[in-house]
Amino acid sequence: MDNVGKGLSRIFKTRNWDETFEQLMKEVLKDPEVIQFIQEHSEQLNEEKIVKSYAKLYEFVQEKNKFRQNNNPLAPGYRPTLIMNHHFIDVTYVPTAELIDKQKRQEIKNRIHAMDMPKDVREASFDRYEASEDRMQATNEAMEFIDNYTDHPQRFQKGLYLQGSFGVGKSYLLGAIAHELAEEGFNTTLVHFPSFAVEMKQSIGNNTSGEKIEWVKQAPILMLDDIGADSMSSWIRDDVLGVILQYRMQEQLATFFSSNLDMEQLEEHLTVSQRGEEEPLKAKRLMERIRYLAKEVKMEGHNRRFA
Repeated sequence: MDNVGKGLSRIFKTRNWDETFEQLMKEVLKDPEVIQFIQEHSEQLNEEKIVKSYAKLYEFVQEKNKFRQNNNPLAPGYRPTLIMNHHFIDVTYVPTAELIDKQKRQEIKNRIHAMDMPKDVREASFDRYEASEDRMQATNEAMEFIDNYTDHPQRFQKGLYLQGSFGVGKSYLLGAIAHELAEEGFNTTLVHFPSFAVEMKQSIGNNTSGEKIEWVKQAPILMLDDIGADSMSSWIRDDVLGVILQYRMQEQLATFFSSNLDMEQLEEHLTVSQRGEEEPLKAKRLMERIRYLAKEVKMEGHNRRFA
């Protein structure tokens, strides 16, 4: 350090600078990180190169102080660092651990595409999931799917058909699965199906129904939440849900469902249209697709929404 200090003092003695500038640079050159950097790169630097790097040294000290005080730094979330650049001193900006973590969390969030899903489901994770005894089978099945899909994403993996009464945590478990898959780099689309059905009816007028169906049916991993909660028109059942599931069965795409109804009850529900027409063959055909795509898992327990 002594050699560095003597070298910097000699620079000021041999230069005829404005007093204010000289004082300013003396303060800059007293900075411990500046001194250490110059010492570590003493073989690459001489007096002339240090002088020509003054602007960068000044920038470094100023931005470092702003960064520490969180006072409008040049690059928020980035810490200034001195580097050598073509034999001269330069400044680069390195992302902080906090920024890297924030960016990672945003990337995970961006991999989960949710349509009309509540905030707690969109932000669900296994860290906050209560894996109680009455939900253990569903939890184990979910973790097994995640492991298998992560190891072999190109293979067809049956999704889950989560069945249980209102408030037992079916939707939250879907969100937790989506979050875990997002951490592994996979995109998931969660759709509240009753809301989607309403949106599809409204899209007929502006000719966007085909576009919406295409987007949902091609999702790499699709989760249809609350299926069977409302009565369906024949059009929603056959030309929307049927088309989506037929495509996913043919392409062997991972598909999940949640419902208050078990599969047998859902088939009965789908048999009767909104107009009261009984169409058992169409309902059976749809259920064949659902059974191909997903394994039925019962979830039990108390209503956690009002716990």
